[in-house]
Amino acid sequence: MRIGAFELQEPIPELKEPHVLTVLRPWIDVNNVGSLTLDGLEDQLGAKELAKLARPGNFFDFTRYRPTLYFEGGVRCIKIPNTILHYARREKGPALLFLRLLEPHSLSEVYVDSVLKLLKALKVKRYCLLGSMYDSVPHTKPYLVSGRAAGKEAEQDLKKTGAQPSHYQGPTTITYLIAQKALELGMETISFVVSLPQYINVEEDYLGRVRLMEILNLLYDIPIDPKDFEKAARLRGLINQKVETTPELKKILPHFEAIYGARMAKGEGEGMTGLSPEMEQIFWETDEKDFGKA
Repeated sequence: MRIGAFELQEPIPELKEPHVLTVLRPWIDVNNVGSLTLDGLEDQLGAKELAKLARPGNFFDFTRYRPTLYFEGGVRCIKIPNTILHYARREKGPALLFLRLLEPHSLSEVYVDSVLKLLKALKVKRYCLLGSMYDSVPHTKPYLVSGRAAGKEAEQDLKKTGAQPSHYQGPTTITYLIAQKALELGMETISFVVSLPQYINVEEDYLGRVRLMEILNLLYDIPIDPKDFEKAARLRGLINQKVETTPELKKILPHFEAIYGARMAKGEGEGMTGLSPEMEQIFWETDEKDFGKA
């Protein structure tokens, strides 16, 4: 079955007031925080593939998003970059869809319209964008989350999480049209973007992933894997070591902490709810040991 540019698995499952959780690469996925979050959710909830672009080459330049080779059962296969939608039913709460967007290189309006047609056909109630971006923040403090929401329940949920309002203006991605037009189609929209330290570049940022998962736990009652807290603590320890052995970073860290303090004083972090005891311990109880601070 085709909807716009997407090919759907049949039969299409019945989904209870589905919410779609979306990540966008390469924009808004610094250190793979959004992708890691969806990876974990799909595994945890046993998500199944529902739809993907029938001809992704109409939208993506494969010299920029490279196909990859892999072996399966001794046979060499090729994986082509694509926009894929998975779904998971849950006993309580709305069904969850997981959408992995790629920034299109051509026919962008067709791409956006096809995504919207797909979401409308599946009667999506809420469109939620998850991601991460670099910011002037230190790794020694709880990561701030910014976001925006439209729709009564979405606005209440944004307030519940304590995410600070996003006031960004400037260059952006064409896929933001999805959120804009989704609202026109009667869907709620909400976004959560984690601020990451500019000086940290890792393949898998579990500090950022756990911060997003804390918000999803608050909104959807999805348990957080204890191993993720261990990985987050290990990453913070490695970052501490890097700072201690890099004079330039050690010198600039107080500057980022001062900026963070000023933002908190202005109320940007006010009401930061959802911070779990495990993350409180990671960010606060190790400070004295690592940096000699109270």
